[in-house]
Parts: sequence; structure tokens; C-alpha cells
Amino acid sequence: MKRQITLAAVIICVGLLLSVSPSVTKADDFYQGKTIRFIVGAPAGGGYDTYTRAIARHLGKYIPGHPSMVVDNMDGAGSLIAANYLYNKAKPDGLSIGVWISGQIIRQALGDRGPRFDGRKFGWIGAPSKGAPTCAMMGFTGLKTWDDVLHSKRVIRMGGVRAGTAYDDVPTILNNVAGTKFDVISGFAGTAPVRLALQKREVEGACLGWESMRVSNRAMLDANGDDKLIPFITHKKLEDPEVKDLPLFTDVIKGTDNLATYKTWAASYEFQRPFSVPPGTSPEQLQILRKAFAATLRDPGLLAEAKKTKLDIEPVSGEDIEVYVKQIYSMSPKVKENLSFLVRPTQKQSN
Repeated sequence: MKRQITLAAVIICVGLLLSVSPSVTKADDFYQGKTIRFIVGAPAGGGYDTYTRAIARHLGKYIPGHPSMVVDNMDGAGSLIAANYLYNKAKPDGLSIGVWISGQIIRQALGDRGPRFDGRKFGWIGAPSKGAPTCAMMGFTGLKTWDDVLHSKRVIRMGGVRAGTAYDDVPTILNNVAGTKFDVISGFAGTAPVRLALQKREVEGACLGWESMRVSNRAMLDANGDDKLIPFITHKKLEDPEVKDLPLFTDVIKGTDNLATYKTWAASYEFQRPFSVPPGTSPEQLQILRKAFAATLRDPGLLAEAKKTKLDIEPVSGEDIEVYVKQIYSMSPKVKENLSFLVRPTQKQSN
């Protein structure tokens, strides 16, 4: 009787192994000796590049077959060159992964002709972090709180970069839905030039992600008097002492359509620096990459590296990204109207 039971157990185990092994072997066979290419829509050395390279250093160990990794910076047009390439030219073979600015999805949903893709058709792997847009004023303005800013009788100059960034979008949205009087001085090349303009008093305030502000503007946050940068409103509850008691945008924006406008715009900040694959990538390969990505963001080596380099790790799953993308594409006509400033006007062709 014992031999019969033992033999039956062996047969069951062998059957289970046979039922599992083919898929594992197939994944091993596919990725063995292959190279995954990361197409990053930002220059080397920036936040997008830093996150991607850190993740790429650890991702291979969690993919069957342990493929090698290469990072290709394809910057330009606010990462649109990379996004359009991934959607229209990259092969859907599980070997091309794009990392580009999620805010471009809103522009496409609004009808901008620059983004040549449908955000709902990408295969979303996941994102390493979330964002928290935060606005701050310089001490020399005398404005310290949201109420100070809202009831200011003069126009407030805000440092801007371009539409599609928090620098430009947040002040413009607040003008449209909350009654602020911001004048966005756009065209600065990025965070460092805006910081310099604040210090030179060419502009009086700026809106950017807190995860960037707390690092890149740390000296100004720690300063005193006229030289101090003072956050006055943010996106969500945060633990850092400078912002933990600030009002939220959703607290001060009134009206259903106005609130929906902000939430639709902010949806892209719920998945910052997302990793995606081209449309048509097989569900099996997407699932392998999603599982490996999630494991990588729990990897002790990556977490230690992120802590050392001050990278926020707040994982967002590919499935959750799909929900946020659908939210963006389901915006109402009124929200589209409020966000129409994000769409570049079509240039008239001369006869």
C-alpha cells in the first residue's frame, strides 16, 4: 500500500512539473542571450535616465534567461520622440521598453497632433514612483500661504518651462479653476535655470514635483528671510516637515468640473516615469516583464542604491496605470475645454 501511495505521489509531481516546465523553458529560451533595450525620452544624467539605469542594473536577474540590458537616450520634444518611436517603429517583441513623460498622454487625449499614439494601446509594465506637484513662493514676495497667494492684488510671476510640465500647467490650471493671478514666464530650460531666476528675483514662485524640489532646491528651502523658498500648496499628504501640513489642491479647488480638471491632469502624476512596451507585445511577455519589474522594485540592492541617490521608490503596477490612462481618456467636454491650453495650435499653411 505504501509503495502504491508513493508511486502515485511521484506520478502527480512529475505531472505537475511537466505542466509547468514548458512555459518556463519557453521564457528561458526566448530571453536567453537576448538584450532588452530601454528607450529613454530624456538626456543622460537626468531623473528619467537615473531611474532607468538603476532599474536596468537589477531587472535582468528576475527575467527568465537573464537577458542583458542597454539604455538608449532618445530625448527631444518633451520625450515625444521616444514615445512616438516606441508606438510606431519599435518591434513588439518584448525587447523594447520605453520610459517617457506620462503627461504626453493627456495631450494626445486632448487632440494634440504631436503625440502619434493611443495611450490605451501601450503595454504598461509599471512605474517606479508617483509625483506630488507642489507650488512655492520666495520669501521676498511676502506671500507665505495659499490664502496670501489667492487674495494677492497683484500678478505673481511664476517660472515656467513649457506646457506639459508642472511649472506651466499647475499655475495655468489654478488661474482657470481657482481664480489665482499667475503670470507664467515660460521658456526656461529646466529646474536649474528656474532656480537661478528665483534667486535673481526674475520670477517669484514655481510649481514642480516635491520629489525634485526637496533635493534640487534644498538650500533655498533651508534658507531664511527673503532667500527662503516657501511651499504653500501640494498634491497629496506628505511626511516631510516643509509640506506635511499644507493644503491640497483638491481642498481648495471648488466645483465639480474644476475639480475634475485638476484630477484629470494630475492622473499622470500617479505613475511617474512609467515603463511601457509597444502595442502588440504578447500578453505572456508583458506579464513576465510586469512580474520582474515588481520584484526589482523590492530588490534590497536597488532600494539601497535608491536611498543613496535619493530616488523615491513608490511602485505602481501596470494594471493600475491602465486605470489612470482610462481616466484621462474619459474626460468630459468641460475638462477638455479647461485643459485646451496644453494643445499646441495648428499652424496655418501658406498658399
